[in-house]
Amino acid sequence: MNPVRLRQRAAITRALRDWFDQHGYLEVHTPTIVACPALEEHLEPVAVGQQFLHTSPEFAMKRVLAAGLCRIYQIVPCFREEELGPHHAREFTMLEWYRAGAGTADLMNEVESLIGAAAKAIEHPPPFLTKRTVAELREEAGLAETTDEVEWFRGWVNSVEPRLVEPTIVYNYPAWQAAMARERNGVADRFEVYLGGIEIANCFAEEGSADTLRHRFETSSERRKAMNKTPHSIDEALLSATPTMPRAAGIALGLERLIMALTGEANIAEVQVR
Repeated sequence: MNPVRLRQRAAITRALRDWFDQHGYLEVHTPTIVACPALEEHLEPVAVGQQFLHTSPEFAMKRVLAAGLCRIYQIVPCFREEELGPHHAREFTMLEWYRAGAGTADLMNEVESLIGAAAKAIEHPPPFLTKRTVAELREEAGLAETTDEVEWFRGWVNSVEPRLVEPTIVYNYPAWQAAMARERNGVADRFEVYLGGIEIANCFAEEGSADTLRHRFETSSERRKAMNKTPHSIDEALLSATPTMPRAAGIALGLERLIMALTGEANIAEVQVR
């Protein structure tokens, strides 16, 4: 824990809330203890009795969208098991926001503006984010196309991510990495943000078909069973709300990772109270 970093964290958090207020967003608060913690098979929730601490507020916030609030955000603690290291903690803070009627291009502009406001709050030059496709980054790294998911991720982590030292938005991920995003033109309509060599944010153009989402939940459950892990349950409340959810895009940004990237801090423990 570094007191200087905690002061910078406070300044950045104030700037983030000011940015959302200026852009017409409403701060909401959703439950931390949930029955359905995640869709992605690699996410490990922290159990609380028969329920879980949420891995992200995503499912509940989409139900808020479906209820009629069009621009919403939340700054909230999230919890994940099996994620420890300089960039990971069991408990961390997520900034997540959703905008009805928006697509990924709109949120690319918003996240760059938001990061600029955070940088200004600590007298750091606002970064300029270049936009690169997954395909061109893999080609530059000399990686061949593959349908083997393990091989794909190994190549990405070992050969692509170390090259992402400049502020970058990466888009056009393979369709099989859609998670909660819709597919468009054969790719997942989503992007990730890299800053200071760290992946700090993940954005989706939200999938609007309950049937498609149910299939993805079921596929994830089968994969967890194959890994001898307990399947994630299906969030029926989310699926019931999906048909009334407007077309929207949403993005999750790791607050500690943003602070690390802007300050040059190497360890997440220095920007948290432990």
